Amino acid sequence: MVPVTVTQSPTPWSYLMDMDGVLVHEEHIIPGADKFIAELTARDANFIVVTNNPIYTRRDLRARLRATGLDIPEERIWTSALATAQFLHNQRPGGSAFVIGEVGLTTAMHEAGYVLTDRNPDYVVLGETRNYSFEQITTAIRLIGAGSRFVATNPDPTGPSRAGVLPAAGAVAALIEKATGRTPYFVGKPNPLMMRSAMRAIGAHSENTLMIGDRMDTDVIAGLESGMPTVLVMTGISTLETVAQYPFRPTMAINSVADLIGNTEDPFKVIAPVW
Repeated sequence: MVPVTVTQSPTPWSYLMDMDGVLVHEEHIIPGADKFIAELTARDANFIVVTNNPIYTRRDLRARLRATGLDIPEERIWTSALATAQFLHNQRPGGSAFVIGEVGLTTAMHEAGYVLTDRNPDYVVLGETRNYSFEQITTAIRLIGAGSRFVATNPDPTGPSRAGVLPAAGAVAALIEKATGRTPYFVGKPNPLMMRSAMRAIGAHSENTLMIGDRMDTDVIAGLESGMPTVLVMTGISTLETVAQYPFRPTMAINSVADLIGNTEDPFKVIAPVW
């Protein structure tokens, strides 16, 4: 493959980056990620970590990242829970919702001014939890059948755990959709809405913002559809072999974010990209 040529923007590059597979793998730091973040911080570069994980608050995620050796401020973290709460606030300020999820989602919904209730809510909002209950899913199905609008934080069918994969929001959403005949609106990646809300959070523009991710089906396509150049790293899900299966491609592929160290002012001057 021949990489796409990108002209250096006169404005300094901003960075959006996925978390799992780019900076960390489960609970372990990806080699070089700490130095990459340190360089961005030293340069006072504009960046934000974007994750589809709606389980944790930004404060929780910062603590979890610090435990791996990464020091990222709360305001530099953006989750699908925050994007969902912001979306609902913009659509129907001061509304109500029945929420299935953990503290990351419920906190974001409260901070957006929403009332959480199971009595005729405006929305049913599905997030992720380690303990999906039959009772909650049944309530969601009945409320959607009665007219509540169906929104989900992210479409991921599975998530990782120490014991193996777990069903995630996308899989549970499919169950509810099958029972109700109502398709949810997914806010998280690959929806460009997630990316644009993250850019607004740091005052960035797509023309001079780079999306770094490890998945073609979420990170790269979300960056592409948001008008951003994209960098695929080989430290997560997608490989060069799987890239060939898609009708689109990243702007550049590299081994890991460590390859960007020393090149964050002009990331497309990486000496030896994978292609």
